[in-house]
Amino acid sequence: MRPRHWTAQAGIHLALAVGAVAILAPFGWMVMGAFTPQDQIFRDELLPDAFTFANFAEVFEEVPMLRYYLNSFVAAATIFVLQVIVCLPAAYALARLRFRGRELSLWIVLACLMVPTQVAAIPIYLMFSRVGILDTFPSLVLPFVSSAFGIFLLRQFILTIPQSVFDAARLDGARAWSTLTRVVFPLVKPALVSFGVFSFVSHWNDYFWPSVVLRSTDYATVPYGIVRFVSFESGTSYGAQMAAALLAIAPLLLGFLLAQRQFIAGFSIVSD
Repeated sequence: MRPRHWTAQAGIHLALAVGAVAILAPFGWMVMGAFTPQDQIFRDELLPDAFTFANFAEVFEEVPMLRYYLNSFVAAATIFVLQVIVCLPAAYALARLRFRGRELSLWIVLACLMVPTQVAAIPIYLMFSRVGILDTFPSLVLPFVSSAFGIFLLRQFILTIPQSVFDAARLDGARAWSTLTRVVFPLVKPALVSFGVFSFVSHWNDYFWPSVVLRSTDYATVPYGIVRFVSFESGTSYGAQMAAALLAIAPLLLGFLLAQRQFIAGFSIVSD
């Protein structure tokens, strides 16, 4: 049994290694291209003759990257705060409150998980056009104030909280709102961190919806800085484009490294 066990473990680690290489290879190529001179990117040699920071200088010369950073951060943070305000009470109600239509509401939430954002893009665009909020900050935020994934994730986490905790709060005279704010909210922080990582990454990297509702660059987000270097007439500046992509993901990597422990803890509790 022991040789068979080691063979199985070796096969698993080999498969994981191959998968890791397949995932990390494009990322490594992007990092290398960001420091490679433009005229050496398509050479057959793996490493360039010399590394350069000229691509990063070109990014900050051609694109207002700091403003795009600010727009993306404010938009993603605002969306997450509004999602917590909407999703946490909904998740608590679906997990612990008894009301008519609870099961149907849960099935509706699960059905919404299967609907891509692009399906509702045209109706939302027409509605925003009617009320005159296209090319504004609210047009970036309002479609995402609720999240079916966030409701489902938080509901599953709340279900792991022992019923005795809610019974004790009820005996102390706490009503539903007090239980939500004083008992549930402190306990679901790991799940909120996990959901926050998904929400922040999703809206930080989103190019589809901003490209639909924005007509100017006043509220443009970080992905606009990457697309600015794509040109079918003068040719794409791949070095600057990869430098812009590296600058775009740098805050996400830093944030994940800081929150990875709570991120993993949140999903571990839900999966158990």
